[in-house]
Amino acid sequence: MCTPTKRTQWREDLQHFRKDHGFSKKVLLNCCLVRRIVTWASPNPKDSVEDELELSAVRHRPEGLEQLEAQTRFSRKELQILYRGFKNECPSGVVNEETFKDIYSQFFPQGDASTYAHFLFNAFDTDHNGSVSFEDFVMGLSILLRGTVQEKLNWAFNLYDINKDGYITKEEMLDIMKAIYDMMGKCTYPVLKEETPRQHVEVFFQKMDKNKDGVVTIDEFIDCCQNDENIMRSMHLFENVL
Repeated sequence: MCTPTKRTQWREDLQHFRKDHGFSKKVLLNCCLVRRIVTWASPNPKDSVEDELELSAVRHRPEGLEQLEAQTRFSRKELQILYRGFKNECPSGVVNEETFKDIYSQFFPQGDASTYAHFLFNAFDTDHNGSVSFEDFVMGLSILLRGTVQEKLNWAFNLYDINKDGYITKEEMLDIMKAIYDMMGKCTYPVLKEETPRQHVEVFFQKMDKNKDGVVTIDEFIDCCQNDENIMRSMHLFENVL
């Protein structure tokens, strides 16, 4: 059973988790996935013996944790906290698409988040097997929250490249933009017009598709984003709905 001492330690761990290495309150509030997982990781006086045994098992899996610690920018303790929340949310050890949709529908009840959650799930599902493992989750989260600009742009390109053929078409970019605006609903200020996503895509695509071949390569995407402040600011819209 979870003792008061252990519950106090977990509270301290969560506080450090929120503050250390760029995990500000703003980041947690903006990142639905992190907020949901950290909430589930919070200690509960009614934790069962099985929960404690599960957590104990995590602490005694040095190979897996050491590998993830080397592959991500999370510490061992942070990985333990994330894993506890992940397992509480998803006892099977994997997240399916419906869970993603449930999370985003709760955080964006004023709009329709299902399409954006679908696209985001596909971006996290790196091996395209229809589920997101804890390893998939923390690898993506590490890039989104602590990655370099280059790494974040690579991840964003993968999100926009819906069919994963190595190129972004205007239709793919429009699908993502429309999904984001649909999710934000009518609660934006000023209120967005129906044609706004298409207008933004037209401007972005004109700038990105430098050789005018009708598709955007990853090199074109990264180069344009890094050299255009307006596009970089607009790209933050996508970061803020993760």
